[in-house]
Amino acid sequence: MNPKDKDMKIEVKVDENVAMGIFTNFSNISHSSDEFVFDFIFVHPAPPPGFGKLMSRVILTPAHVKRFMMALGQNLKEYEERYGVIDIRVPGEEGGRLQ
Repeated sequence: MNPKDKDMKIEVKVDENVAMGIFTNFSNISHSSDEFVFDFIFVHPAPPPGFGKLMSRVILTPAHVKRFMMALGQNLKEYEERYGVIDIRVPGEEGGRLQ
């Protein structure tokens, strides 16, 4: 990395509706040789069963996914050091795919 790149400042403008964020409770990840697709979905708990809505789709290059995973891993480690280990077990479920 060029030392000048490290000091570069980027001004980011954010629309108000984007700044509010969205809630999702399910995700799906797919990929090809050139890109990863992250789908963030809200699955409604009330009938009809399995009713969901795609709330956001993010498409990244493989290199960016790797950098993102490294940053996410570091943030998760810091979070658990501060707040405790996150329990991801779902009552009554054994194994299965991560979502």
